[in-house]
Amino acid sequence: MLAAAALLIAPASRGQGGDLPRIVQPERPTREAFMRRALDMRRISVERGDQAYGAVIVKDGRIVGEGISAVITSNDPTAHAEMQGIRDAARRLVTRDLAGCELYGTARACPMCEAGAYWAGISRMYYGEAIADAGAPRLNR
Repeated sequence: MLAAAALLIAPASRGQGGDLPRIVQPERPTREAFMRRALDMRRISVERGDQAYGAVIVKDGRIVGEGISAVITSNDPTAHAEMQGIRDAARRLVTRDLAGCELYGTARACPMCEAGAYWAGISRMYYGEAIADAGAPRLNR
């Protein structure tokens, strides 16, 4: 729980990602740890008055992007947690090409989010507390 608070106030180092908050990394880079962080993001989303969704983007065993649902709080129908995570990762990595990244979401990605993951080049998607493997994102599933 404290790690979530650190995410919101700890400054990022200069360079790639600019002034974005630092991402708190799990002690061990496991699927379970990444999904726990997505579940933390879901909790933060609810605490902020939004829908219960969270997501993280992982590359080379490190979380490179995080997202909470902001559909309600920002009045943006595209601000799903997965899209927010993709946007965050792209900003931090300073690229739109997220090849080699994995998306961990608290629910199965909707068609919009799966299309966004596809266009970003995300390699694989996992969802839910059971960490179900949704495979590589596709268009027109």
